[in-house]
Amino acid sequence: MEDKKNVTSSGIEVKALYTTAPPMTEKPGEFPYTRGIQKDMYRGRLWTMRQYAGFSTAEESNKRYHYLLQQGTTGLSVAFDLPTQIGYDSDHEMSEGEVGKVGVAIDSLQDMEILFDGIELEKITTSMTINATAAILLAMYIALAKKQGADIRQISGTIQNDILKEYAARGTYIYPPKPSMRIITDIFEYCSNEVPKWNTISISGYHIREAGSTAVQELAFTLANGKAYLNAALEKGLDINIFARRLSFFFNCHNNFFEEIAKFRAARRMWANITKSLGATDEKAQMLRFHTQTGGSTLTAQQPMNNIIRVTNQAMAAVLGGTQSLHTNGYDEALSLPTEAAAKIALRTQQVIAFESGVTDTVDPLAGSFFVENLTNEIEAAAQLYIDKIDAMGGSVNAIENGYIQNEIAASAYQYQLEVEGVGKIIVGVNKFAQKEEGITDTLTIDESVRNIQTEKIKRLRITRSTPEVSSALFDLRNAAKSTENLMPFILTAVEAYATLGEIADVLREVFGEY
Repeated sequence: MEDKKNVTSSGIEVKALYTTAPPMTEKPGEFPYTRGIQKDMYRGRLWTMRQYAGFSTAEESNKRYHYLLQQGTTGLSVAFDLPTQIGYDSDHEMSEGEVGKVGVAIDSLQDMEILFDGIELEKITTSMTINATAAILLAMYIALAKKQGADIRQISGTIQNDILKEYAARGTYIYPPKPSMRIITDIFEYCSNEVPKWNTISISGYHIREAGSTAVQELAFTLANGKAYLNAALEKGLDINIFARRLSFFFNCHNNFFEEIAKFRAARRMWANITKSLGATDEKAQMLRFHTQTGGSTLTAQQPMNNIIRVTNQAMAAVLGGTQSLHTNGYDEALSLPTEAAAKIALRTQQVIAFESGVTDTVDPLAGSFFVENLTNEIEAAAQLYIDKIDAMGGSVNAIENGYIQNEIAASAYQYQLEVEGVGKIIVGVNKFAQKEEGITDTLTIDESVRNIQTEKIKRLRITRSTPEVSSALFDLRNAAKSTENLMPFILTAVEAYATLGEIADVLREVFGEY
């Protein structure tokens, strides 16, 4: 009887037995960093334990941040609501029904002041999942740090700022690709000079995977986007050895344990070679540093407590793969925003792995595994084929504009769904081992009163701020957008005058248009 053929999510065949592995000569912390970017990895310092949080008003989210910090989280990760992500104030007609729902509503510097009340920005790293309006939110964060008396050269954190994956997989873009790339490279340049410890982009495979890609596609499309950002910055005349040090990545960790570990190892090696080929000689400019979030699309509304096991499996793979930062999803997130109880068990999952499992005691514990080493090579080879195709099209921007990347993701998502419906892909509690619903009664819901609260805040703000100062700042920003000047100083001036996020985004809409 012939053995059943097992394959990974990417269609890579998994043999029943591996008896050899490619020779492994490199050490951790050495080019091309397959085994990790630090020679001692978690023996020297654990990954940053982040919990992605933000909902309702800045006041409510601030309470959750203080709670998470008390529970031992070591970095904050801000979720913004949909209007904030696409450049609309809470009182805009397009914001109706969405204010505070999938993240916190931020309309002005005033909200940012409330969001981080009692939290010293010099003592915490903050990740902000924001793209089309990343320049505005970063300006608000810098303005707040200055008001706190912090040295902005010392503040650290990350903005996602990865607009290419928005066109390919997620959809929260505002402007056409070329002006969007200009804003991103303006941020690179500004932060290199003024906020040197800030990670200016988190090149994201997470949303590509959530949209239905395979692990290989996630890796390939993310690195191809990374190449596009490198090339755009080089065309602007920036030094790759300076700006590439501040690039980071954001990957998904899905269910196939060994495929995910091999994906992370391959990612480091591939990026090291990409940066080197484009002229990077500085070690830190060649290193791929990444944040991981467990797979949101893997969470099930049926038997939701099973999600605790899924998240643990994924978190362990991320750690064994060498992540620098990790967010673990709440078990109830297929039903609602996470409750405090779900957020706590998600954080405790990381803490148990870190302090009880023993996997942090040695560097790259799966190195030399016949299976893992072969799978790392196979994933790299398969991802490289995609990158070569995209390069032949002229890079990611062209590949997105002609629909290639979107079509590849859609085809994979469709195939996955067919497998689930045909029970070729088993989802425990959904298409196998299903039972009468247990149900969760304690879920977090946000009502329409949040929009009323935010609208009142904006009304009061427009009365109390200096109208001439706002008008002058927006006028200067409009002129800068029509020129080739770096936009960040003008956005920062507008933010400090308490111009709203929507007002700033609208000025750029006037000049750049909408996509």
